[in-house]
Amino acid sequence: MRSAWHYLETLGLVALGLLISATSITASANQDTSQETAEPCFINGVDERLNCGFVKVPENYNQADGKQIAIHYAVLPAISEGKRSDPLLILAGGPGQAATELTPMIAKIFEPVRKTRDIVLIDQRGTGKSNPLQCEVDHADELLQTDDAQSLTKLAAGCLQKFEDTDTLQYTTLNSIKDFEQVREHLGIKQFNLYGGSYGTRVGLKYLQHYPDSVRTATLDAVAPPQVVIGPFGLHASLAFNKLVEDCNQQLRCEQRFPNVKNDYQQVMQALDEQPQRLQINDPLTNQPTDILLSSGRFSSIIRLALYSPMTRQLLPFTINEAAAGNFQPVLGLMGSTTVAAQNSIYLGLMLSVLCSEDLPRADAQLLAQDANNDFIGGRTGEAFQALCKAWPADAVAAEWAAPVESDKPALLLSGTQDPVTPPRWGDIAARTLTNSAHFVAEHASHTIASHTCANKIIADFIEAGSVQDLSGECLKKRVAQPFVLNVNGEGL
Repeated sequence: MRSAWHYLETLGLVALGLLISATSITASANQDTSQETAEPCFINGVDERLNCGFVKVPENYNQADGKQIAIHYAVLPAISEGKRSDPLLILAGGPGQAATELTPMIAKIFEPVRKTRDIVLIDQRGTGKSNPLQCEVDHADELLQTDDAQSLTKLAAGCLQKFEDTDTLQYTTLNSIKDFEQVREHLGIKQFNLYGGSYGTRVGLKYLQHYPDSVRTATLDAVAPPQVVIGPFGLHASLAFNKLVEDCNQQLRCEQRFPNVKNDYQQVMQALDEQPQRLQINDPLTNQPTDILLSSGRFSSIIRLALYSPMTRQLLPFTINEAAAGNFQPVLGLMGSTTVAAQNSIYLGLMLSVLCSEDLPRADAQLLAQDANNDFIGGRTGEAFQALCKAWPADAVAAEWAAPVESDKPALLLSGTQDPVTPPRWGDIAARTLTNSAHFVAEHASHTIASHTCANKIIADFIEAGSVQDLSGECLKKRVAQPFVLNVNGEGL
């Protein structure tokens, strides 16, 4: 059973997903990877017909005559007949999400853009139908295992065994951009407008750096520039959790109902450290009862994952309070909702191929110690990725790979103050060397703000104008603090 939840909650990880709450889909496009011409296709969750196809590229660009892999793409056509010639290219997050599997969500969010432009979705190599590096994990066995590092290293080693004929060292950000260029040329497109969310922002920045002539505009939502290290998220998650506690204290009804959110959380963590809870939940896909072992690591991961979305964030004071009283049903509810939402959304092999070469080698002892210096999740995420990478081939990037990206292309940067993984200051870091950019920060918004604010309309205006001059972010200031759920009946909303 393939599930990002297995890796994100059970293993104590949260990847930088474009949208953790994205609805998963399965494309019914032609599976014949030998064809390189676009053909009509349908994707579950989208009523209209798309054009899909495959483009053959070298697995290793230094061996052009060697093994070839097929890169899958889908084109969501513009609504208007008089469409513009520069489509929007979606750069999925993760690393490890397949862009085409996000099509229903993308069609909804970027409907204003679709009025005049096609939307192109390309499955990054190692995801979707582009030679996927996916690993099956047995549901029940995994839910009952401990969260120790040895288990994670063993899981990564087992995953790697599936790809004996694959050079996983070639599944990198830069090679993915080369693939996208092959698709661009195949489709006869002169320039893309880029939209990248989270890890997709790093892809977008590297695209600007290596192929500036192929880019008209770039929108970077939840910015992760190459200067920073993806993986150790303890510090940022703790700041987002403290922001949650502060927001609850500033809402009278929440403060009265849950006066000790942080203490309640620490109480649950201590209790689960001493005695993990064996609970039962009905599998949301099969409805069969499944035992799970709720450890402190798993509990903290569920809470951290819920910080990604304003909707699940609203449930956290109540969920934590109930757990402190010994009722874990709300926790199981959060776990179940993310299970269904994240199905098929993270390809573990691609995630590790990217992070184990491009990020974890740069996570020195000082950075890991600073990241672990918090009382929310400590250094669990960094430690988990370290354990996974012990079993995964890696080729550490050169020092210059992490140099700031310089560009004068129009760039719109977007951040949310509640984001638990890509804080607004990362957007500021990227903006320093993007000389033609604007950085809008949304209060009361979390990860990838195009999904839950008016930012999607701002993006449409930006792409249409092709400029950040006179671009307004005023609508973001109208967003107010969201109320918290006070009881099981949803009081407070």
